[in-house]
Amino acid sequence: MSIKTVETKKDLMEFIKFPWKIYKEDKNWVPQLISDMQALLDPDKNPFWKHATGKYFLALNDKGETVGRIAAIIDRNFVEFQEEQTGFFAFYESINDVSVAKEMIATTATWLKENGMTKMIGPTAPSTNDEMGFLYSGFDSPPFLMMPYNPQYYIELMEKCGLTKAKDLYAYLMEEKDAPKKRLERIAQSVKKAIPELTVRNLNMKDYANEVKRLREIYNHAWEKNWGFVPWTEEEFYGQCEKLKPLVEPGLLYLALMGDKPVGMLVGVPNYNFVLQKLNGKLGPIEILKFLYYKSKIKNIRVMIMGVIKEYRNKGIEGVMYNEIVVNGVKLGYPQGEFSWILEDNTMMCRAAEMLGGKVYKVYRVYENNLN
Repeated sequence: MSIKTVETKKDLMEFIKFPWKIYKEDKNWVPQLISDMQALLDPDKNPFWKHATGKYFLALNDKGETVGRIAAIIDRNFVEFQEEQTGFFAFYESINDVSVAKEMIATTATWLKENGMTKMIGPTAPSTNDEMGFLYSGFDSPPFLMMPYNPQYYIELMEKCGLTKAKDLYAYLMEEKDAPKKRLERIAQSVKKAIPELTVRNLNMKDYANEVKRLREIYNHAWEKNWGFVPWTEEEFYGQCEKLKPLVEPGLLYLALMGDKPVGMLVGVPNYNFVLQKLNGKLGPIEILKFLYYKSKIKNIRVMIMGVIKEYRNKGIEGVMYNEIVVNGVKLGYPQGEFSWILEDNTMMCRAAEMLGGKVYKVYRVYENNLN
């Protein structure tokens, strides 16, 4: 077995398409669009690479066949913000062979150490703001939009490579029938009465540019130095908003304002993985027709962002937004939702998800390794 550095366009396409060899018989796998992966890894199209660097590797067997892939990533913004010399291993995929796993992890760790890192965490794809962690439990259903999926044997491979748990991330599944709708309505009415200057409304898509500015103002103040967090740059934030714009359902996006001041947001997105699973990574004319057809058949959403700036927390604003998305989500034809991901030790958010009737149904594990 040997490790090959990705150097050519052909190598890169092999890197991108390798997952099809791993998941071809797995009915729960959701292939990413090949064009999206190409854009994600392209320094000219993804502003992440303006403050990050990476090296991609392929594992080859004695016949020259690809049996694994991995990337080593250094995000300078993460290093600076978290004040730790931590690099990532990313895009991990491999056959069920511990020797392949050990060689790829060792190669990645060596590259990170040679470039000044003292710790490695992962998997990422490529950053902690993208898909993160290995699915650890809950293998009986497909992932929701922008959430990871992997074979169960990856967990054993990581442990045999000497990696240890860094953090577990929870995904809560919520059903309309379990939601405490009357309680949420009482909370919302009480908060609105106590704070008459509070407005919670949907995003105005006709004023999208200014709405995105309001979202970023909240984002810059609501997210703190949580484990694994690194702020998006302005270019990254606006890029993500433009990427999601064709996918958003305005009735699932909420802004909370105190007068004219944006103080909170909640972002729900239809679970487009239901559609992507039928496209097999392609987006040609036939796949576009499939996309349009199956889009209307999505029955669940992912609540992927919820935040209130610090000075306005614990006033019930979160409850008002939760009530809005439960009521409106059902009206729009989405009786089920996933609330993800939530840090295992984020007690406040875990309690909120449980209050909404949510139950942990998938756990994702992030691994770490000391490089000293």
